[in-house]
Amino acid sequence: MSTLYTRRRLLALGSVAVSAALLAGCGFRLRREGTLTSLPPLSLEGDTSTSLARELDSLLTRQGTDVTPGAPWRVTLGTPVVENRSLGSEGRANRDHELTMRVTLSVQRRENGAYALNNDIVSTATRIRINEDDLLNRELLLDEAKQTLSRQLAQRIVERLATLEASP
Repeated sequence: MSTLYTRRRLLALGSVAVSAALLAGCGFRLRREGTLTSLPPLSLEGDTSTSLARELDSLLTRQGTDVTPGAPWRVTLGTPVVENRSLGSEGRANRDHELTMRVTLSVQRRENGAYALNNDIVSTATRIRINEDDLLNRELLLDEAKQTLSRQLAQRIVERLATLEASP
């Protein structure tokens, strides 16, 4: 009886492992296909002097999208806003901070002025732990977190643009 139980258990564990491997492989493939979507030529407008605009321009270029002035689609970025919320009690040296970066985004077809997106808000957030007594490292950690948020937000904007291209 124990041999039969051991075989069944081994077979069940093996099938679970194979299923997990197959599902993980499918999920990876689906994520990769989403990042390779080709977008039409775009022009970045609005507040293009920010780190978010530079990250977005770089990401679009790496993915093979032409980013040129006068392109058929205008992507207008607002000024990114970073909100810093302190979490936890006041008396502690180490505190968690929740940083949220958001930006308004408009996408307009140049030929007829039709908006595919009009002042949509795209946002991302992260949490970091900061020692409030160490002012130098505090600023460095906040700056690194803001750069990370810029990269994440640029990725979210590209994902949003890809869904527009996929829809008729």
